[in-house]
Amino acid sequence: MDAYPPLDTADYASALDWWRDAGVDVLVEDAPRDWLATPIAPPRPVVAPAAADAAPAGTAMPDTIEAFAGWRLGPDAPEAGWSGVSLAASGPIDARVMVLVDCPEREDGDAGTLVSGAAGRLLDRMLAAVGLSRETVHLAAVCARRPASGRMPRDIEARLGEVARHHVGLVAPERLLLLGDATSRAVLSAERPAVRGGLQPFNHKRGQTGVVASLHPRLLLERPALKAESWRDLQLLVAGMEERKA
Repeated sequence: MDAYPPLDTADYASALDWWRDAGVDVLVEDAPRDWLATPIAPPRPVVAPAAADAAPAGTAMPDTIEAFAGWRLGPDAPEAGWSGVSLAASGPIDARVMVLVDCPEREDGDAGTLVSGAAGRLLDRMLAAVGLSRETVHLAAVCARRPASGRMPRDIEARLGEVARHHVGLVAPERLLLLGDATSRAVLSAERPAVRGGLQPFNHKRGQTGVVASLHPRLLLERPALKAESWRDLQLLVAGMEERKA
């Protein structure tokens, strides 16, 4: 069985559009390029907190992904008191790739799905460019509800990060893509520029996940020139995964 399902014609067209925007204009360059040669700080393992430390007494998070999914949308979730609706994660619970964003977009509530609208269409193109899709990745948000300010509140960021790390540990993906600076801070406790350009190891009870910190699609819409940087991150995300087919 192939690692990823075949793409249809629309997926190929979307991938070509993304490659063009990212500045990919040749199939094979004259000189080889080492995409992983960007100088970065040495990776430091990120260890998921122990269950006893992950939540205050009486609010321990469920230890199965099915139970966690219900808890995440319930009254014990950190942002349960915020206005609006909570948006559930989507995609396979055993996906090889997990994608985390910081919080729902303004239009996501009406659409009933994470990363909709223009940002969602761009995300779809980004995934298609590396042979992925919403149907093959596990997509979730650090904030299940959109904050009133549109930004993840710093005073609850650490708690939301604990919840997100617990979520990652339950899915136990092979790779994790973090989109946005706030997402990187919450999960890796580090700003994205400090950890980008390399595969960061994330340790959890079920093993280790390779993490790539990248740019959120909404930033890429505002600053298209950054798509080339995002493309390098996407290449890093799937590098070597084709070698481990089922």
